[in-house]
Amino acid sequence: MDLKDIVNELKNFEGIIRKKEIKNVVNTLRFDDDSYPFDIIDGENAILLAADGIWGKLLEIDPQWAGYCSVLVNANDIAAMGGVPIGMTNIMSINNKKIGREVLKGIKEGVEKFGIPMIGGHIHPDAMCNVLDVSITGIVNRDNILRSDNAQVGDKIVFAYDLDGKIHEKFNLNWDTTTMKSKKLVRDQLKALEIVGEEKLATACKDISNPGALGTLGMLLEVSKKGGFVDITKIPRNEDIPINHWLKLYPGCGFVFTAKEDKIDRLKEVLEFVNMSVEVCGEVVDSKKLIISDGRDSEILFDFDREYICGC
Repeated sequence: MDLKDIVNELKNFEGIIRKKEIKNVVNTLRFDDDSYPFDIIDGENAILLAADGIWGKLLEIDPQWAGYCSVLVNANDIAAMGGVPIGMTNIMSINNKKIGREVLKGIKEGVEKFGIPMIGGHIHPDAMCNVLDVSITGIVNRDNILRSDNAQVGDKIVFAYDLDGKIHEKFNLNWDTTTMKSKKLVRDQLKALEIVGEEKLATACKDISNPGALGTLGMLLEVSKKGGFVDITKIPRNEDIPINHWLKLYPGCGFVFTAKEDKIDRLKEVLEFVNMSVEVCGEVVDSKKLIISDGRDSEILFDFDREYICGC
């Protein structure tokens, strides 16, 4: 596929475009869109607070999978900060009891898989539509926090994916890597991010989510006030899936890092031990442009002096 076509497809991808509304929220309330640390009394540790609303179209297509994903996405948010999840709460707005039962079934499966308790919440049983939102609390040593806004010029850009998975049969933007795995492996993958934070193996980190691989990297670079160069052919992927589609997928286990060159070998060792494929795909630059290459040509995907993804 032509590189210009890939750029055009990603720029018009709903998973990226729908992030633009974050700017209005952040400018009003002044908070980070993923997770935020607060001091605990001892001053050594911090609590992490995050929340995710499930995409409405996913909830309508497969409510059980939506319930499961509400646990998965929040677990990944805490992991991407190097934290340990403590518990979750939910808000459910339901106008269809059958959908509500399927959502709860999925949430229960997610809780059992990831081992994070759902400790409370609120339900609207007479809502006008079906909506699911889940919040999560975690804990992290303040010295070990993995931030998303700390990429440095010269850092290597590293993508890590669990490639042992499948596209969800009802929602083809999800790369499922967890339902078929053991509880131990799924939880160990989250714990690997704790090690990355403890050993200071990355300068910045973000879990790959609705904007896909390059949209998520773009958000990381945007808040870091940096740019990047990425060879998209080096991004780990399942070769049976066209690259333009792969770049839009939300993986069950997928992260993007920026890291110093002398940390790369250890970073790869930690992540590969838990079944992630890890590759250096580019470098952070000072231009505030995210430039992508297919090994032959290169194109500007985002120019953060002229446009934004989330406006943070």
